[in-house]
Amino acid sequence: MKAVATSFGMDKALKALGLEGVNQGTSTGSDWFSSGDEIASYSPVDGQLIGKVTTTTKEDYEKVMQAATTAFKSWRVMPAPQRGEVVRQFGEELRRLKEPLGKLVSYEMGKSYQEGLGEVQEMIDICDFAVGLSRQLHGLTMHSERPGHRMYEQYHPLGVVGIISAFNFPVAVWSWNTALAWICGDVCVWKPSEKAPLCGVACQKIAARVFKENGLPEGISCLINGDYKVGEFMTTDGRVPLVSATGSTRMGKIVAQTVGARLGKSLLELGGNNAIIVTPDADIKMTVIGAVFGAVGTAGQRCTSTRRLIIHESIYDQVKNAVVDAYKQLRIGNPLDENNHVGPLIDTDAVAMYQKALDKVVEEGGNIVVPGGVLEGEGYESGCYVKPAIAEADNSYEIVQHETFAPVLYLLKYSGDVENAIEVQNGVAQGLSSAIMTNNLREAERFLSHAGSDCGIANVNIGTSGAEIGGAFGGEKETGGGRESGSDAWKVYMRRQTNTINYTTDLPLAQGIKFDL
Repeated sequence: MKAVATSFGMDKALKALGLEGVNQGTSTGSDWFSSGDEIASYSPVDGQLIGKVTTTTKEDYEKVMQAATTAFKSWRVMPAPQRGEVVRQFGEELRRLKEPLGKLVSYEMGKSYQEGLGEVQEMIDICDFAVGLSRQLHGLTMHSERPGHRMYEQYHPLGVVGIISAFNFPVAVWSWNTALAWICGDVCVWKPSEKAPLCGVACQKIAARVFKENGLPEGISCLINGDYKVGEFMTTDGRVPLVSATGSTRMGKIVAQTVGARLGKSLLELGGNNAIIVTPDADIKMTVIGAVFGAVGTAGQRCTSTRRLIIHESIYDQVKNAVVDAYKQLRIGNPLDENNHVGPLIDTDAVAMYQKALDKVVEEGGNIVVPGGVLEGEGYESGCYVKPAIAEADNSYEIVQHETFAPVLYLLKYSGDVENAIEVQNGVAQGLSSAIMTNNLREAERFLSHAGSDCGIANVNIGTSGAEIGGAFGGEKETGGGRESGSDAWKVYMRRQTNTINYTTDLPLAQGIKFDL
């Protein structure tokens, strides 16, 4: 089968990534195989078929796990700086293929081309971070209460790390996990979203080439494909000590229960219901830029997308009018055209969810300020393009309490001081990202204090979306509590061990206990 996608040079991008025809969706490295059904990947950009991927069966999965568990035995004993050199080479390959991979991300997922390139840049950045980390993996030393003894802590690799990623960041989230896991001495088995399977195949091919050129065994980087049933192969498998899962809160609860039942570890990055607080001391221009990009970027399909704008009553109309005016300037269309601001939703199911959310907010008493709707006609043939919408609402509304993965922004009004706004901000089940727009130092510090935002990410004078590699990424409450990417997030991919060494000829016991023979 020849892929029919030609939009904005996609045929050349697919060729550069080696994705022509039907792609086998199971891999242990350079070894590709699959005996399952086919997944057809259609672009939400224009509805065209990009390619097909075969799914992983239970028998295929067993072959993957045999390769992974065998590879771990040799990969874990390679010095970390040598593992870092392999990751460095992987980052260089990503630099070389940044344009075609970024174009594939944009075309298969629907985000803008610049965001697609930005996602690949995040992959490059985490490789750079991981390379430096490979010479800094550390433990602690502490004083023993027993003379002639030394105590210290060290970290060892876990083994096979299972990664389940979502469609909205089809390559970056995998790299956040796998670059750190590889540095730590782990091997990885990745199940990408069935809504963006070709991105997974492309990344695996790049990684496999690097591992093969370094004479490394099959199984360090593995790929499986399919729906949630394939994900269950990992969540129920005692050979996978850590499962990192990104997706909805509903999915995360299932993963946590399943992995927890076998006393495994889970790293969860789940839903967000992110808010920007706008105080009377806010810079309105900065607020509009942060709020609009946060709400419509990636068509509202980021876990860090801005869902709620909490505005002080004294400036409510001013901010509302400014945001509404900004929405009039948005250009919706093919995301590979850099003149457009907003691309499509991932599929028609997402469109239906968007429409239900708008109906629900009106049903609960909300007021639609910027009407939504599905776009039709030339350029919108996929049926996945919608208008970003704005609604005045109350934080107590059921629809506001839930995450809608679409460009729907709720305007909420608060009175009094910033404590009241923080209470509204924290008054949802999710706790991923948050922001405050203010030039008042006291308000900013109050927002960042122990009694302020309860989210894993709290920003001042920038929006809720986006994250830098250097900081740990993740959230609290129903967001799952996991941390990926920078800071000391590497520790979750390792097991901690406390060591005590006696370098004397005696064996004193702790706490002065006597045990003489």
